[in-house]
Formats: sequence, C-alpha cells, structure tokens
Amino acid sequence: MKDRGNIDEALVRHLVAAQFPQWENLSIQSVANQGWDNRTFRLGEEMLVRLPNAEKYSQQVEKEHHWLPRLAPLLPLRIPEPVAMGEPTKDYPWRWSIYRWLEGESAMTAPIKNLCDVAKNLGEFLLALQRIDPAGGPLAGPQNFYRGGTLKNYDAQLRRALDILKNKIDTAVATKIWEEALSTTWQRPPVWVHGDISPMNLLVRKEKLSAVIDFGQLAVGDPACDLTIAWTFFQGESRELFQSMLPFDAATWTRARAWTLWKFLIAAAGLTSWNAFGATRTWQVIEELFRGGIRFFRLVK
Repeated sequence: MKDRGNIDEALVRHLVAAQFPQWENLSIQSVANQGWDNRTFRLGEEMLVRLPNAEKYSQQVEKEHHWLPRLAPLLPLRIPEPVAMGEPTKDYPWRWSIYRWLEGESAMTAPIKNLCDVAKNLGEFLLALQRIDPAGGPLAGPQNFYRGGTLKNYDAQLRRALDILKNKIDTAVATKIWEEALSTTWQRPPVWVHGDISPMNLLVRKEKLSAVIDFGQLAVGDPACDLTIAWTFFQGESRELFQSMLPFDAATWTRARAWTLWKFLIAAAGLTSWNAFGATRTWQVIEELFRGGIRFFRLVK
C-alpha cells in the first residue's frame, strides 16, 4: 500500500485502544491545520497522534523517535517529544507516533507584532542545531527528499517548470539564479538540517516563537535548504536580522535562494499540489527572489 487516504478518528481510536489501552478512554480529535506528510490528532489534553499518510513518509517515524530525544536537550526551543511508537497492523500498514502535545499556534496564522523577535529566536535555534555533533546522523537522500543534499536532484523538474512558465516569467533570470547555485557546493563538514523550516512548522505563543515541529526531513548535510524562510516568511528588517544571525558565505545563500525558487516555481507551474502560501504569495516570493534581497556575511564558525 503506497498511500493511505482514509485516516480518521475511528482508525486512530482503534489503534490506540489495541496498542495503548492505558489511553483508550482519552478523547481523540483531528487538529485543524493538517500537515502534508501526516495526519495529526489530539489525544486527550497532553498528547497527539501522528500517522504517515503515504509509504514514502513512513521512515520518518523511527528517525524522529531515535534522534529527537538526543537533539532536544541541546536546543533553545522545544521540539516534538516522542512518547510511544505504534506498530503496523492489518488496518494501518506503517509505524506511527504518539508525541507530547505542544501548545502554540502556527506562525502561518498566529498574530505576530514583531517578526524580528521571531527571526532572532529562529536564528539562534538553527545555529544551535548546526553546532550539534552530526556523527551518525542520517544522510540526505530520497527518504528525506534530498533536503541537505544537492539541488541537482531537482534540476530536471526545475527546467520543466521554466518551460511551463516561459510566457509568465523571465526565464533567463531564473536560469541564472539556478545555475549559479548549481555551480556551488557546501565546503564544510555536514551539519544538522531540519529540512522544512517554514512558518507552518513554527509554533508561536504570546507572539513569541515557542517550538519548532515536524522533523521528518531531518538529515545531516548542507544547511542551505533551512534558510528559505528568509524569503517565504521574513521581509525587510526581519529578513536582514535573520540573515545576519546566520552569517554564511555568498555561495550558501545563493543555494538557499535557489531552493526557494525551486519550491515556488514548481508550485506556480502546477507540478505539485502543495502550496500552503496561495497563488498571490507565490508570485510575490518569486518576484522577491528575482530582485535578490539578500546580504552576504562571512562564513559562520
């Protein structure tokens, strides 16, 4: 079974009752904002259940259960805390997770008066993550959609998007951004990469960044993919502050810009059904990428 579409409260209740009877009487409720890779349900007041909705996401479960408890004590913000791991059954074919519930609202929808505070706290979080010993960490590859790996894995898809959009964008500018990025590589030892730093995966409480969630793309490699939020969420002063917090060299920011360009061009071209930002914001981001909007700093130590 490659995909599992009918993941509902009844299935979750059955799985919990069968494998964790100590929690079978707790309430189960689907959360309002579902992710792309998993279906999520609140379990009682203090836990949540996450089930991969396709086989290609199922390896994330064991990886998170293994690594998140090791990373958490070394990070300045809360991250998901695994409580238990469910086993496959005839009703559901993959491992699944129970985590501690984290209070907060997605930064995508939460009211935030001062984005600079969020930029500073996220920059500190990423610096701490990148400084953790990467020994034994999972390498970038198809299992995490190459986050932390080379952009060359998406070259064919990007060029297909350019062909589709040739009458809507300046493909010469897009090609230049892309090829400049492809000509560079991460020249330092691999570091920890979250893989999906986006406003959907940042939790906010009382207008402050409180947690970073969804580590399914976790790997060790090139941190450029974790910098795309400079364009997708921050702007103006907050963007400059975020970039100053992460003083990588020009080549790393060039790859970060290209990662962002790839994500939004394939959305604009209709090559993915993922587009949490909507059409208007998609074109705004593409326009900002074409203008540049990045400053370069010395390589982070």
